[in-house]
Amino acid sequence: MLPFVNGNVFIYLSDFKLFKSKFVRTIFNNKNMKNCLECNEKIVGREDKKFCSDGCRNAFNNKINKDSNNYMRNVNNKLRKNYRILCDLNPEGKSKTTKNKLFSKGFDFDFFTNILNTKTGNTYYFIYEQGYLFLENDYVMLVKKDI
Repeated sequence: MLPFVNGNVFIYLSDFKLFKSKFVRTIFNNKNMKNCLECNEKIVGREDKKFCSDGCRNAFNNKINKDSNNYMRNVNNKLRKNYRILCDLNPEGKSKTTKNKLFSKGFDFDFFTNILNTKTGNTYYFIYEQGYLFLENDYVMLVKKDI
């Protein structure tokens, strides 16, 4: 076995491996080590780590950020669907369509994020930056806010 030189001390590689394995065992048996917030396994690495892996970090954050109940999930799904429909029908930022066309695509007029009342008395309904204004004869003007 060849000696490993460390300053003035000669350590044989087999002794170094034994030292290394004892050191690793000591780290795993340390009572002060943190546990993963998701799977509760011991964490090895940086002192400020909270998760043992990217998978645990993703699973933990997905649990925290999921919609808390069915009602909220359903409302968000309807808002997303309305938003996609407006984006599809209004690629240029301003266009005109009919209520029937919006209904046929599954648009739900009961779900929007905000209302804008103009000085001229018009009421625009918005889903985020995509909006619409009711016109005469069941026409709807689609608009997009500049953000």
